[in-house]
Amino acid sequence: MNHDSSMKTVEKDIVQSKKSSLPRNEILSGSCAEVMKKIPARSIDLIFADPPYNLQLQGELHRPDNSKVNGVDDAWDKFSNFAEYDKFSKEWLLEAKRLLKDDGAIWVIGSYHNIFRIGSMMQDLGFWILNDVIWRKTNPMPNFRGRRFTNAHETMIWASKSESSKYRFNYDAMKALNEDLQMRSDWTIPLCTGGERLKKNDGQKAHPTQKPEALLHRVILSSTEIGDVVLDPFFGTGTTGAVAKKLGRDFIGIERDKEYIAFARERIKAIKTGDDESLLKSIEKRAEPRIPFGQVVEQGMLPPGSVLFDHSRRFTARVRADGNLVARNHTGDHKGSIHKVGAALQGLPSCNGWTFWHFENKGKVWPIDVLRQEIRSQIHEG
Repeated sequence: MNHDSSMKTVEKDIVQSKKSSLPRNEILSGSCAEVMKKIPARSIDLIFADPPYNLQLQGELHRPDNSKVNGVDDAWDKFSNFAEYDKFSKEWLLEAKRLLKDDGAIWVIGSYHNIFRIGSMMQDLGFWILNDVIWRKTNPMPNFRGRRFTNAHETMIWASKSESSKYRFNYDAMKALNEDLQMRSDWTIPLCTGGERLKKNDGQKAHPTQKPEALLHRVILSSTEIGDVVLDPFFGTGTTGAVAKKLGRDFIGIERDKEYIAFARERIKAIKTGDDESLLKSIEKRAEPRIPFGQVVEQGMLPPGSVLFDHSRRFTARVRADGNLVARNHTGDHKGSIHKVGAALQGLPSCNGWTFWHFENKGKVWPIDVLRQEIRSQIHEG
């Protein structure tokens, strides 16, 4: 065996060793920061964190009919002061930074009570904020006292481990979810209700802040690929794990409440997954093989002399044998790539020629991008 082959074998063994040492698809019992210290550094692709909000509730809250509102009054959400909460937050954020791969990312969800403190802390620790995403609730709890606006949203911070991280963003998957429009940073999703809401035997909520699976579906699908490891240090009743399993991702959950762990294990165990992994894979156009327009000409899909036009037929151009276009308008003659000529005719700095130019075939008009996709499909089949 030569030196290069030996090195590749050693590297493969190291990767396999790191992979096997991770407690994939397990729920680890204990306090988040302490348990996180036991996980290998640079081993996690994505972290989704739903930490205590530190709501600072003052007394009980009642509806107009004097019935009690079951808010978040659990011990895990109570801190004596901001200093104690900040210390707690910094401890787990430091561990999150250590655990993320260099190109990893983190999502943190919170309310106005805590998200600004956490966001400031994340920037101080070197995380690079990519977006703040507003989860707009379609069915928020009313403001019963009528002293403030109805609190109808929560904020999520999406950040990469550092400014130089090559984080994953499945742009085309998000666009497809949004009916082929760019996904915005305000997401309208209902609260977790109905059959999705886990209940105890007495009918009470198993967890006061259980998140809807639709929210985690969007987070995980946008930021990971199949086989990635998603860590949730505040696992609760397992929404992150449930969605990760459905999407073909691995998860690691950390939770200190034994009752929550029991609910989560039963919930995740009941999930049946399909056997066609390809249905879970996000196909990003930017990751597809690069196809020069000249290849379309070479294969005879658009022979030299073919006429191309934009969707309104305002501009036309002819195809040259070398894959360039030639066109003329009031500014003069133009020759160059499908992108360069499209931009010049419109007087724009740039143009996506694949979607700008169209051709006619058997009475129907098509964007030339369909020809590129046909060549790509031939490559995949080959």
